[in-house]
Amino acid sequence: MKKKGTDPISIKLLAERLGVSESSVHNWVKTGFIKKEKNGRITAASVEKFMTKVVGKEKLHFGANKKLKDAHNHLELSEKINLLLQTQNPENSGEIYEAGLSDSFKNKEGIYYTPPKIISDMLQGIPIHNTMTFLDPCCGSGNFILEAIRKGIAPENVYGFDTDANAVTITKERIFRETGFRSENIKLGDFLEMAPQWVGVQTFDLIFTNPPWGKKFTKREKISLKKTYNTDISADSSEIFFFVALSLLKEDGYLGFLVQEAFFNIHTFEQTRQKALQYRILRLSDYGKPFKGLFTRAQAMIFQKQTAEPDHQVYCSFGQQHFLRKQISFKKNPKTIFNFWATTTEAEILVYLYQKPHATLKNQAEWALGVVTGNNKRFCSDIPKVGFVPVVRGADITLEGLQPLTRYISKNFDQMQQVAPLRFYQAPEKLIYKFIASRPVFYYDKESRIVLNSANILLPQKSLGITPQQLTDLLNSELYGWLFQKLFRTHKILRSDLEALPVFVDYFKTHPKFNEGTLLQYLSLHKDPKGYTLLK
Repeated sequence: MKKKGTDPISIKLLAERLGVSESSVHNWVKTGFIKKEKNGRITAASVEKFMTKVVGKEKLHFGANKKLKDAHNHLELSEKINLLLQTQNPENSGEIYEAGLSDSFKNKEGIYYTPPKIISDMLQGIPIHNTMTFLDPCCGSGNFILEAIRKGIAPENVYGFDTDANAVTITKERIFRETGFRSENIKLGDFLEMAPQWVGVQTFDLIFTNPPWGKKFTKREKISLKKTYNTDISADSSEIFFFVALSLLKEDGYLGFLVQEAFFNIHTFEQTRQKALQYRILRLSDYGKPFKGLFTRAQAMIFQKQTAEPDHQVYCSFGQQHFLRKQISFKKNPKTIFNFWATTTEAEILVYLYQKPHATLKNQAEWALGVVTGNNKRFCSDIPKVGFVPVVRGADITLEGLQPLTRYISKNFDQMQQVAPLRFYQAPEKLIYKFIASRPVFYYDKESRIVLNSANILLPQKSLGITPQQLTDLLNSELYGWLFQKLFRTHKILRSDLEALPVFVDYFKTHPKFNEGTLLQYLSLHKDPKGYTLLK
């Protein structure tokens, strides 16, 4: 008789237990971390070895490593919070509770409680009276709700949802201590599951929230969400919350969303931005990086559910800059990007550049990732070895050229997690570029170099009309660095962004050798320390 736990396990079940995708498990099989039997199931012995000797020690998908470490005792934390509520003012209980939650729990659920200072700023200037209704669909410990009450909304008109019983308890107690009112409108439950019952029945004057960012849904949950809300199965949680909240907002009501910066500048959220542009966007604000452990910026959009006038202007706040900008200007951007970090003058220059004759890389180039080893420590070396070749990393690529290569990779790619067709690496001419960067940084390679996945590959087609060297010079120019930052402002050089850049092919008809000065003359631009201006 077999001992309990010694039976082989399916790839699907192992993926569910670890909170990762099945493709991640397949990659671990390929790289030799775990063993698969002929019937396709994973051996129990290799799973045990993997969990004790690999997870948390090797570089894996975050879900597997986070599964075993960085946990918190939820029952113990609940008891601590209940004692705090009984003996002290609950005002700072939310901060204490959040501090006790593990990073893995917060990451999985997309939970990061909003600082009161940000909430106060988001609600600033919103006309509020006590008969209005207010909803926070993921209220956490009640920061948005308490601020709404303090600004004049009657506590009986305030509603909230959260999936965490401790957070709901804290919110209710804070409302009682603030107003003496015992609210039954703060509900324990998943807003996305309960909201369909409210559509057409209940609406709200104000909906302000910090929805979960990138919450990890199971495959079953994604299917259910797609069916309920008729949305894409891979939709981000913050996007789903946006559309559901919008369906519960009264005409002329106000919606305030604090979301990750990607919400404003990547392709995934283009549909959401297009929807928001149907209404009067009042403010777009940047709050830097207020959440410990998160590298993304927190940014807010506040709008009124009312059709915007043609000349309506949005108040934009980014860093030390505060200015008004016409809402219609965002419609003119590729992918409807809300680049509210660009001033009115800068936005006008962007529009002007896109009006000049140009081509794009879309459908006129081939793209490939660098080699994904799955374990650089295992498959790469700092010294030359037999059977190894030099490899280009993103850090090796600079605007001045390629740094001396100091890393080597095995020529045997069989155990690598992901490898592009060899013709991309062996191409006699190709462009390679840094993936993690705030602006394009390209190198024109004529030596068929191998690249790691911190660098990507671009093969321009002849139909583009310029040479690989000319394209490299153009993308590395100061103007394109400025253009990329003012339009996309990301820290990843995404293919979709590069495909959206204008390529001024006609410039090279009169200037075969690139020069920054002649490019600006061709475009009728002048550059000074303050930036670019149009020549009259």
